[in-house]
Amino acid sequence: MFAACGSKPTDLRTLVPADTLVYLETPDLGQALTTLTDARAFRDAAKQQPDFSALKGVQTAVAVTGFEASENQVTAENSILNFKPRFVAVADTHTWNRYALRFAENQLGEFVNETYGGEVTLDEADKNGGRSFVWTAKDGRRAFAFVTGSRVFFSNDEAALERTLAVARGEADSLVKNDSLARLRDGAAKNALAFGYVAPDGVAQLANLAGVSAALDATDDEQGRSFIARVLPQVLRNSVKEATWTATATEQGIEDRYAVTLSPETTAVVKETLVPAAAPANSAEYLPADVYSATRYNLQNPQIAWRSLLLVAGKNAAGPNTAADPLSGKIILAFSDSLLEPYGIRDAEGFLSAVEPEIWTANADAEGDKTVAVFGVKDAEKLKQSISGMNFKAPAEKRGAADVWKNADGTIAAAFVGNRLILGETETVAKCLDAPAGGQTLAKSAAAQKFSESGAVAVTYGKDSTEKTVDALGEKKSENLQMLTAYTTETRFNASGLERRTVSPFGLLGRLVEQFDE
Repeated sequence: MFAACGSKPTDLRTLVPADTLVYLETPDLGQALTTLTDARAFRDAAKQQPDFSALKGVQTAVAVTGFEASENQVTAENSILNFKPRFVAVADTHTWNRYALRFAENQLGEFVNETYGGEVTLDEADKNGGRSFVWTAKDGRRAFAFVTGSRVFFSNDEAALERTLAVARGEADSLVKNDSLARLRDGAAKNALAFGYVAPDGVAQLANLAGVSAALDATDDEQGRSFIARVLPQVLRNSVKEATWTATATEQGIEDRYAVTLSPETTAVVKETLVPAAAPANSAEYLPADVYSATRYNLQNPQIAWRSLLLVAGKNAAGPNTAADPLSGKIILAFSDSLLEPYGIRDAEGFLSAVEPEIWTANADAEGDKTVAVFGVKDAEKLKQSISGMNFKAPAEKRGAADVWKNADGTIAAAFVGNRLILGETETVAKCLDAPAGGQTLAKSAAAQKFSESGAVAVTYGKDSTEKTVDALGEKKSENLQMLTAYTTETRFNASGLERRTVSPFGLLGRLVEQFDE
């Protein structure tokens, strides 16, 4: 349908407000979706491949202009905090107006009706040289669209839509005036399936949301929650300036590249201290091949790397050109030790001073309840002093060549075997000790090559549940189909900040598609 007429590509930045917080765009929606459904993972799981040829050449952008928070009461004692973005989607169909109108009436109307649970009413009107659509659900929720020429504007917020239409009419500034976005966008891959940008104000708002969410998850103590909700956003706002995302198609899958621009002060610290060691030891021989995910940290000096992160956090809790807040710094230091509590570590810095550069962490299950870590040992006695809840003066349990101690309730175990320490959930530690004898280790699996080829500070290989992506784009072969696909993530630090590269069958594009299906 949309291939019936052609026109020059539109710079979609000229159609969205200058103060857009998060901006996403794809030059060809049909190509982006077809790339996902061409993936072997999709073809293996779906009954048939959908035809997106009708969307070929449709340029699409999404501008997030704000966020709303709402609290849903689950029980009398517990509630869930939800965050909803206010967004405007803009599509230039490059076709005749009648086809754009039909798309709004039919495809958008069906999407809104399904999203809002059915029985949605529609009001249409001609205004300002275009046609307005307002869908209203039984519970009062509304969605809005406006069609003018070949362009379709769609939003979940009437005010955001009106502001965007004012930009399109030339009555307000557009995002094209953002020089930083222009520079970063020009530097992105020319064959990209999609591009995204988070503006400084977007970082600030996302930091606020992250602070509230982290506070609720971290503790039930009101003072603790208040501190986290106050300090974490400050640390993030003063550390991160802006971020970009680029998705490209490769032979291995969708490659997502995230570039996070850090403040000059933060970059100066992390690029000197979060440095990879020259030659990783590749100690994956104690990790079972079937772990759900595994990460290798390869740090020249783990203690200095940890200390530098705390230094940056303490400094950024106060703000640029400001002396670090001593009280916040002390609390951050105290709180930082709790980050390694799942492994039974009470003194993070002391512990990290006694281990080798290569550190492995793994999850044996999707929920993350069965965590384990493997360390090279430099100072066994210092490590024992840094682990909480274990009586290392008591005789060790023998398991093969390993000396094993457990905490009081038996949930966490520490096993010293050769020059390695295996620390974490007791059952998972036992599986790690048994893995070499069975020959089914991560070091001998297909995933081992992913680690050996990378010199990144952090490399993760894991499994991900992706049946929701298949559901959103088509129909699964079986309703009970459970689908796990593999992904690889590398993290590096450079002169601008942080760079993260992930390769997976569907990438962030698949995750975004899932959101529109919920």
